[in-house]
Amino acid sequence: MEFTMRQEALVNSSWEAFNQNLPLFSVLFYTFMLEKAPAAKNMFSVLKDDNEVPLANPSINAHTEMVFGMVRDAATQLQTTGQVVLGDATMGVVHTQKRVHGLHFMVVKEALLKTIKEAVGDKWSEELSNAWEIAYDGLAVAIMKEMS
Repeated sequence: MEFTMRQEALVNSSWEAFNQNLPLFSVLFYTFMLEKAPAAKNMFSVLKDDNEVPLANPSINAHTEMVFGMVRDAATQLQTTGQVVLGDATMGVVHTQKRVHGLHFMVVKEALLKTIKEAVGDKWSEELSNAWEIAYDGLAVAIMKEMS
């Protein structure tokens, strides 16, 4: 399936909305993720010692920005080349060491979509959701390839 310029534009514009309040959306992202999979907390070094997702934590903000930025980059790659290639070859190793598996990717995807929905508010649409889902799935497949 072709990833269109419009889909890339939707991802980019909603990423900009997300990035305007990174501290808030970082907390929401991790909160959504941990509501679904509380045990995943131990997979993130920035969360291990906390009972809640800490507010205004630079490490959490940086990790969240990296995750969403990688999905945004995946959208660009899908639109221009039709595939996602990881820029960081250690992604597979890190995910393997953390014992990430398919279900974890689904939990992150759901949290990512809920976070973007919060970020864009009334601009949320099925088309926007679909663009993020396709970009995220492309990234997830690339990471899983590196894990094997």
